[in-house]
Parts: sequence; structure tokens; C-alpha cells
Amino acid sequence: MASGSVNLRVDDDGLISPDVGGWAEEKYRLIAYYDALFSTGMKHKWHQRVYIDLYAGAGLSRVPGTNKLLKGSPLLALTVPNPFDKYIFCEEQDALLNALKARVQRLAPKAKVAYVLGNCDAQIAEICDAIPQGSPSNKVLSLCFVDPFDFGLKFETLRRLSSGSVDFLVLLAVNMDANRNYRHYVEGDSTKVDEVLGNKDWRQRWKDCGAKREQFGRFLASEFSLSMEALKYLKQPLDRMRLIRNDNKVPLYFLALFSRHPTAYKFWDDVLKYSTDQQSFSY
Repeated sequence: MASGSVNLRVDDDGLISPDVGGWAEEKYRLIAYYDALFSTGMKHKWHQRVYIDLYAGAGLSRVPGTNKLLKGSPLLALTVPNPFDKYIFCEEQDALLNALKARVQRLAPKAKVAYVLGNCDAQIAEICDAIPQGSPSNKVLSLCFVDPFDFGLKFETLRRLSSGSVDFLVLLAVNMDANRNYRHYVEGDSTKVDEVLGNKDWRQRWKDCGAKREQFGRFLASEFSLSMEALKYLKQPLDRMRLIRNDNKVPLYFLALFSRHPTAYKFWDDVLKYSTDQQSFSY
């Protein structure tokens, strides 16, 4: 299999392209590499491979103050060497979803795509219904990318998806949101972290561990991993998550993989090893 690098940048097509920070380029590169390994590696082991994007956006993103226009997660998944058998794109904003539809039609007109308009937590039943029904003669494996704007994903949504064979690639905005709102989450009556982690016991564990406030983000990432373990996903320690920083080297979020299959973690280790501009990557 030939090796190569991922080309994230594209020309402006005139459609809406939401702004992202420059550090998003690293995130998209990691996603592109993993998508490629997953879709190729699982091609002959499952009858159908499904890509699910819970916060799909418009398909392209712009880095303000530059001429960079980057492929977003939907377009990256559509352009892997061995495309998925089905794509499910959920987006809350109608204008963004319409832009994504136009781009998908131009880029991959033959792709089998289901579009879900609305908040992914509210539309989870529709998302689940769009996943092909698995059976002994039709084994279905899904890869679900979860990229919320803040530390606001709902664990219940992932729990419902996890009833099938689904791997998750999750952005945990623990440093961007959770640290900024530390007092509100820890000392206030907010239930936001409860909903992310799927439990209320985390406050006592945070108190008992005696860690300093600056460790709160790492604590929450570890807690999320424990919650995924309760759904029978393999343990994912912090040192196997990718910590992404902004241009000033300030930690922003973790990008973490959760799977029930050791093979997925071998793919992820390869991604972490070869995810720089200087490295070539074998599909």
C-alpha cells in the first residue's frame, strides 16, 4: 500500500465555511489518518462500514486571518482510499447542513449519505435508525466522530449508539470549557458534567483525589474513559489520548479513541506515530 500525506487544504467554493482555530489542522490530520486506517483495515472483515458524524458542520472550515480553508471531518471521511459503505451526518444548523449537502454532492455524488437535521442528542433515534441493521449475514461496524463545540456532549447519546458495534473518536474539550467554568461545575448546581460523564459520583472522586485545580481537565478526561469502560470499551489512558494545544501551546482538548477491539488501538497508535507533516503514512 502506498504511503502519503493528507492534503487538508482546498480552494474556496463560495459556500459558508465556519471559522476554526489554527490548531484544528492537527485535529483534522489525526482524523483523516484514522479514517483511512479504519475504513481500509475493516473493509474485508465487516459487510458494511458506517461513518457517523454527530456535529458535522458545513464540510469546510476557515482559519481567520489566513488563506487556509480546511476539509472538515465529513469530507475527510468521504475521501478515504476505501470509502465507507454509508455516511450519517447530523448537523443542528440548517445553513451548515445545506452547504454540506452541496459539497458532498459535488465531491462524492455516488456516496450513500443520510442527513439528520437537528441536535444529535434530540435526534438520536433518527441517527440510530439510519444505521443498517446488523445480523450474522450482515455484520455492521460504525465509526462515530464526536466533536462538540464545548464540553457539552451527552453520555446518554453515546450509550444508545453503543448498543451496536460502534467505535468512537471523541473530542473532549476539558481544558477549553471545563477549566474555564471550574467553579460553576464543581461548586455550583450545574448538571453539565454529570450529563457528559453519565454519573454524579465524579464530584466526590475529585474531592477525594486531592488534585490541584489545574489538573481538573485531565481528571475529567480520565473519568470519561472510565464511563466508556462501563460500556465495555477498552481502557484508554491519558497517555494514549492526543492533547491538542493552541498556537500559544496552551492545552485545549484531548482527542481520544474508544473501541471494544484491540485492533483499533493498534491503528490509533500508528496515527499518533505518523501524524505530523514530516511523516509519510501507509494506508
